[in-house]
This record gives sequence, structure tokens and C-alpha cells, in this order.
Amino acid sequence: MSARNPLLAAPPYQVEQALKTLGANLRTARLRRNLTIEEVAEKIGVGRHVVADAEKGKPSTGIAIYAGLLWAFGFTEQLARIADPDTDEEGRLLARRSERVHARRPKAIDNDF
Repeated sequence: MSARNPLLAAPPYQVEQALKTLGANLRTARLRRNLTIEEVAEKIGVGRHVVADAEKGKPSTGIAIYAGLLWAFGFTEQLARIADPDTDEEGRLLARRSERVHARRPKAIDNDF
């Protein structure tokens, strides 16, 4: 038996809260559409307990389950925007720091093969 993943056993507080919020949001979406857990589970091809775990924000629920639920409710466009590089201010600042100030001279073309 492999050692338990510490991220699953005790995720950082912010991760735990984000998963719980996502799960609650998915539950609200399901209820607003008047769908049962069984109906949604059948649509994405999983058991009802998997959907229930996702709605609770259980850390061991795979990203594919969350993606399937987002698809089932018509939220795939929102999924595609997660970690969008255009909204990554910190990443852009870090990239700007390492950008070249001067261009390098092109190397001479070597025709030796």
C-alpha cells in the first residue's frame, strides 16, 4: 500500500476552502436545474457517491470529475479560463524581469551536415 498523499490528507486551508466553495457552487447549479445526483452522475458516467463527494469539496475527487460536472451544467468556458496566462499578473511580472534587453546576434548559418 502506498503512502497517503499529504495534499489529500491535509490540504492547505485555501485549497480546502476553494474546493468546498466549488462543490457548493456545483450543488447549487444542480439544484437550480432541478436535477438529482443520480441524473448528473449518469450524465457524466460516474456513481452518485462521486458527485456527492465533489459537492462536498472532497480533496480526493479528481479534476476530471469537476470538469465533467462543469460540462454537465454548461460551464466549460469557465473551466477553460482557469489559470489563464492573461490574468496571471505575478507571472507576467516575473517574465518581464527575465526578458532580454538586447537582442543576440544571429549565428552564422552552418551548412555542414
